[in-house]
Amino acid sequence: MDYTLAVENGPETIPGGTGLLLVHPSIGETDRIDTDFLKTDTDAFLVVSTRTTAREVEQKLEYYDVDETKATILDTLSVERGYSRRTADDVYYVSAPDDLDGVVDRVERFLTESDGKRRVSVDSLTEMAYYADDDAVYEAAAEILDLLDEHDAVGIFHLSEEVHEVATLDRFRDLFDGVIDLDEDGNVVVDI
Repeated sequence: MDYTLAVENGPETIPGGTGLLLVHPSIGETDRIDTDFLKTDTDAFLVVSTRTTAREVEQKLEYYDVDETKATILDTLSVERGYSRRTADDVYYVSAPDDLDGVVDRVERFLTESDGKRRVSVDSLTEMAYYADDDAVYEAAAEILDLLDEHDAVGIFHLSEEVHEVATLDRFRDLFDGVIDLDEDGNVVVDI
């Protein structure tokens, strides 16, 4: 199954099972790329949020006019930071961004329990590595990529280029089917 990509300078479609790495500067405006990716040609999507709470993700989706009825959110911050958690059918929690097994498990459950064209956004690998470590996050990303392939879904994974060493960036770039490079001026280069 093919998916419309909706990312400037990229191909019109990508095949199911494709995982894309979004490499960006720390101050980069990633929301536009992320939300265009999620709202196009999609029956259901999962946002794995390691930088913001579920409520902030919902505000972003609303601001960018993404159909929230298709959204499932995994909030990895609220429990650890002691924020209140609201009960909802489409919002889930793990204890912290370094609960990588919990993250992978929730991605698998989302893909198993939903139908049609599914997309996953992991925002961000950098934040996960801050709490865990690069090797553990690399393994978790590889597991999620395998799940995308198994379930004919697609995913986008955020990685801040300024935080990681070049060898780490290169290692993550090699793991993915394609890389979207976003620079500080908002220019986009896609290599798939």
